[in-house]
Amino acid sequence: MRRIILLGSTGSIGTQTLEVVASRRDQFEVAALAASGGNPALLAEQIAQFAPARVALADPGAVAALEAAVAALGVALPELLTGPDAATELAGGAADVVVNAITGAAGLQPTLATLTTGSTLALANKESLVIGGRLVTEAAGAGQLIAVDSEHSAFAQALRGGRAEEVRRLILTASGGPFRGRTRDELASVTPEQAMAHPTWNMGRVITINSATLVNKGLELIEAALLYGVAYDDIVVTVHPQSIVHSMVEFCDGSTLAQASPPDMRLPIGLALTWPDRLPEAARPCDWTVASAWTFEPLDDVTFPAVELARRAGRAAGTAPAVYNAANEVLVDAFCDGRIGFTDIADRIATCLEEHLTQGHVGDADLSVDAVLAADAAARIRAAELVEVAS
Repeated sequence: MRRIILLGSTGSIGTQTLEVVASRRDQFEVAALAASGGNPALLAEQIAQFAPARVALADPGAVAALEAAVAALGVALPELLTGPDAATELAGGAADVVVNAITGAAGLQPTLATLTTGSTLALANKESLVIGGRLVTEAAGAGQLIAVDSEHSAFAQALRGGRAEEVRRLILTASGGPFRGRTRDELASVTPEQAMAHPTWNMGRVITINSATLVNKGLELIEAALLYGVAYDDIVVTVHPQSIVHSMVEFCDGSTLAQASPPDMRLPIGLALTWPDRLPEAARPCDWTVASAWTFEPLDDVTFPAVELARRAGRAAGTAPAVYNAANEVLVDAFCDGRIGFTDIADRIATCLEEHLTQGHVGDADLSVDAVLAADAAARIRAAELVEVAS
């Protein structure tokens, strides 16, 4: 029986994690749940179904609604932690696996708290690794950090096929998002509703917009370099609209190993919960009796510059990735509010990043949590200023 602490339980990854747990009640026990507080009714249902001993709520203002929702279901409210540090406190508890499915930079402190306990960290919150950089990788013990992203789960599986010194390149696949094939000029007038219409995955707002701009692929590029110790020049992004091949590893002899499966996050979630073992029947396999075609095409870096911006931030390391991520979070909100255009997101990330690299950048040698948080805060302020100029 594996004890699970789930952070971000009401989000897309959180709810799918609980689907996996619900189908294997003899293998998993939910010890604790953490949520932002934006959906107290769903959190109450999760409490009723999984009976966690502890619950964390980031928004203290949602406590009354959660209490009412729990009471309506006729169940007792577990020990309740509230406030912005509640998830971090929860992450430091006893568990076999902590699933960090919090969205954004808020996941950094819970990630670091988990790693200090020795629990396995199933990381869906890529941002905490991206902005934390070596602070996270150096805190992680051997085999302690397991990626939940389908692409990085694919890398982990394919890397079993050879020794580290035999790896030549990582091939990171991207669906291309809803605007694949369009020119930069054609993207100037797209709406948030159009950007939310992802052709393959059903995700939360921030991740879906990030997939449309390919900022998400940029974050995954940095994540891959940090997780697997591969140089940025040796990570290639290729567009694969079918989202069946989740990523590939190219070896020194010319062989390429690909991990393929229908797009279903329950597979990488299940693998992360039981790593290094596989979870039988976690998701359906490809149907080889049905004709299908898989295509691959180069990424259009002119129309979608976010990946190369991420590569620049990753090479600079230190606080640069935190600036990339923080500026994007502010700009996504501004785009969804109709205050800037779609192409303004990447353009203003570029401005924030270049300004930071010329003034205020802290390199890897001097990196600290305080430096990361300071860069994050400064980038948010600067991105907001750029939004005001545009409005």
